[in-house]
Amino acid sequence: MSRAAGFLSILVLCPSLMVPVAAPAEELPAYLKDRGTGMPTSMFGTYITKHQLLIYPFYEYYLDDDLEYKPTELGYPLDEDFRGKYRANEFLLYFGYGISDWLMVEFEAALYIDASLETSPDDSSGAPARTEESGTGDVEGQLRARLMRETESRPELFAYFEAVSPQQEDKVLIGTADWELKLGVGVIRGFSFGTMTLRIAGEYSLEEDKADLGEYALEYLKRLSPKWRIYLGVEGSQDELSFIPEAQWHIRTDRIIVKLNSGFGVTSKATDWAPEVGVVFALGGK
Repeated sequence: MSRAAGFLSILVLCPSLMVPVAAPAEELPAYLKDRGTGMPTSMFGTYITKHQLLIYPFYEYYLDDDLEYKPTELGYPLDEDFRGKYRANEFLLYFGYGISDWLMVEFEAALYIDASLETSPDDSSGAPARTEESGTGDVEGQLRARLMRETESRPELFAYFEAVSPQQEDKVLIGTADWELKLGVGVIRGFSFGTMTLRIAGEYSLEEDKADLGEYALEYLKRLSPKWRIYLGVEGSQDELSFIPEAQWHIRTDRIIVKLNSGFGVTSKATDWAPEVGVVFALGGK
């Protein structure tokens, strides 16, 4: 069976495992109507409840005509910055499980990625004009905790810890040389016009033995109807900043959700364009 066929079979088989739908949004306080009672996951505008399992197979494409790189990162002796053309196709699988109403775990793996880099014509390091790599990609896990529930008078507070394991250490485009760790915190507040989330994280790379500012984001989620939600986010890491709009189609309310989003680079170091499509399957939960 091909990778694509195996990936698509997940989309076909999972709906048969669905269970009855949770309580309707009309029963919730106004500040929870966009998102429900669940905890925030690392997926944009997606929440999880106690004893719920989320399965999310998805595909991402990356197009960047001015990717910043150093020949030393490719194994060539020139420590200068250049800009190259980068393309990649990636098939990923995400699992999330709500251990309780305040604690959850996540696991995400790149089942297959093929990537290419066309180096700059000004690059005199001896690096080939085009480098291509394929195989499995990043494998990461998260532990996420709700520290404080939202009420009429205060926002929700959450924290998370992420670890990315070493994979394909000999690959320069798709590999991860050593452990990468993140620790973050965020706040969520529901308003009449939608739900706002602000989050920020610090990161540590064992390869570089260096701590730095990690991901930061300002996010907006709005429930338009029982079937549709929209997400808008500005997400960055250091000097890379992207704008990300997403449409969520709830085929079966909160049980089968089609997610379509696209990242657009705001700064020159961010990926120019990164669309994503996938389907969330939610099993169990309260």
